[in-house]
Amino acid sequence: MALSREELEVIERGLGRPPSEVELALFRSHWSEHCSYKSTRMWLRRLPSRAPWVVRGPGTDAPLVEIAEGLFVTFKIESHNHPSAVDPYNGAATGVGGIIRDILTVGARPVALLVNLHFGPLDHPHARWIASNVVRGISDYGNRVGVPVVGGETWFDEDFTYTPIVLATCVGVVEKGKVPPGGVETGDLIVVAGLGADKSGLGGSAFASKTLREESEEDLGAVQVADPLMGKKLIDLVQEAVGCVKFIKDLGGGGLATALAELAEWFGLGVEAELDKIHMSDREMGPAEVLSSETQERLVFVVSPQGLECLKSLLEKYEVPYSVVGRFVKSGRVRLLWRGEVVGDVPVWLAAKAPEMVWPRESYEPPPLPEIPEPPIDKAVELVLSSPNVAVKEAIYRRFDFDVGVRTAVKPGEGDAAVLKLYERGNLGIVVKGDANPRYAYLDPRLGAANAFVKAYRNVAVAGGVPKAAVDSINVGSPARPAVYWQFVEAVEGLKEAAEALGVPIVGGKVSLYNEYGDRPIKPTVAVVVLGVIDDVSTALRALWRDGDGVYLWGFTRGEVGGSEYMYRVHRLVAGRPPSVDYAAEERIVEEVQRWRGRLTGAKDVGVGGLAAALAKMAVASGVGADVDVCKAPTDMGRLDYLLFSESNGRFVAAGEEGPGVKIGVAGGDRLVLRCGSTQLFSRSVDGLKELMSLGL
Repeated sequence: MALSREELEVIERGLGRPPSEVELALFRSHWSEHCSYKSTRMWLRRLPSRAPWVVRGPGTDAPLVEIAEGLFVTFKIESHNHPSAVDPYNGAATGVGGIIRDILTVGARPVALLVNLHFGPLDHPHARWIASNVVRGISDYGNRVGVPVVGGETWFDEDFTYTPIVLATCVGVVEKGKVPPGGVETGDLIVVAGLGADKSGLGGSAFASKTLREESEEDLGAVQVADPLMGKKLIDLVQEAVGCVKFIKDLGGGGLATALAELAEWFGLGVEAELDKIHMSDREMGPAEVLSSETQERLVFVVSPQGLECLKSLLEKYEVPYSVVGRFVKSGRVRLLWRGEVVGDVPVWLAAKAPEMVWPRESYEPPPLPEIPEPPIDKAVELVLSSPNVAVKEAIYRRFDFDVGVRTAVKPGEGDAAVLKLYERGNLGIVVKGDANPRYAYLDPRLGAANAFVKAYRNVAVAGGVPKAAVDSINVGSPARPAVYWQFVEAVEGLKEAAEALGVPIVGGKVSLYNEYGDRPIKPTVAVVVLGVIDDVSTALRALWRDGDGVYLWGFTRGEVGGSEYMYRVHRLVAGRPPSVDYAAEERIVEEVQRWRGRLTGAKDVGVGGLAAALAKMAVASGVGADVDVCKAPTDMGRLDYLLFSESNGRFVAAGEEGPGVKIGVAGGDRLVLRCGSTQLFSRSVDGLKELMSLGL
């Protein structure tokens, strides 16, 4: 993406002269929206990120959260939307590879991946092509590097037909003493390790900072190519290399341009790099191309001269190509050489921060919820349960190896969130889930963002975890559109409100702009991944019931169908206000589940598709039916359709001999029967439900 006239003027003033070709390449990469956050960082600073258990928050490649004495968990989310639109397989695979490398920078072993995927309707051939290849790319990469894909969320909407949202989250674990110590000083060396630089992914960050139109040769060339074998070598290498090095940095978005500028800024030093010393797969590359290349499967190691031999021996042991390309100096400048000649010399203060940009904002009023007739209930239930957004996503997660590493205590399809055992501390575990709802965020970006936060929070709570930290990903169209920039700012405010109210710090995140095709921006997509702690993974709750269990409902159902799956599937409307949020009620769910955890068979939150969908999913997951009187649910309204399909927050279904809330039914048999008193509303065999709710991908 070209630099603006104003940015060029800032560069010329800062340098005191016109920039060279190499310097322009540095600024084009590092000042792109993808790397610099120039339109968003003034708002992101408002997000709360501190807590006693947060060891390292936003600002470097990966955060650190202490979950037991001396044991850290790190997790990070990354978007790979533009690459996945033009080359779905490599776009998704390199998104997974890139987020794994972020986790490696703190010396952690990656233990899990989660993916939040947003596609167009599967009956559209282009959307189906993107979806199938994205899933294949994630599966191939995750399975080959040995990191299990344990969960996530999948959404379907017309807005994502040509512009998918592909988000990957990686979770890692590291003992306190294994984190690279930092303390970088002058004379320390910069080592690039991994694949040789080539032209794949050239200008990828600039590509991610522009609007997609029709696929072009240039766009395809901006997509990196994945190499899971090298990715696996880097994972293994890092586990030993932490004893040799001072610091590790991913060499991804923005290439060396961003890596060198950020390292210099973080340590308050200058760097000097000989670009021609970098090992290359394409020897015809010039210095500007080497600097901007985003070739995958590369890391930067910072090592003292005394530690270099230790690192070299490990690089050779794992057969990882490397080159010593530079060193830290006192100058406070990024100095770039090519075959002995200085081709770039930029002050760190100038390279480090692109000028902040504030765009005009303009709010809009979403369509109000109209008066709608109450449809035949059995047909409405069938339409909602057969929605791809409600469907059981077995067709996707069965392609992933979610058992590799033998940490996965609650697997995809079994519960509301993934549960992973941390063998480092006996039965201690972590609970993690990501969530997003583009319809909510479109109708009310602030409330939609808060809904994403509380939904992920509640998923973690209902699985038995105590939420501790979150990361977020905000995906919108061009910030030059006043309505889009307003959506972004409102989303940040919604996240801030939720994080502060729930006491869950946001320790990292990602913003992806320019998600448009032609002149149509996507619905804003605000994804939140919440990580919690569970003291004993054997007591984690799955979304299951057993024959004879009582079925209980906790929480109050309001007539909140704005933006709901019911309104879209049955009435073809995206209108109204998303569900309200009562943060105190969400916190009570954590307390209630912790109190009941050892006595319940299982539990599931009530969310998309309402109570009807929650009950159907528990029946399918259990292979056991139930007889439920939905009119026993606490409510203040009389409409059966709203009672069944309201997406009110603060609710969950529990199963057991006893349970929290109100008993609304009994599990058993091979049919799910929904009734109001003596009136049957819907009945379907469990096998029939499974067929109705299967995703055809």
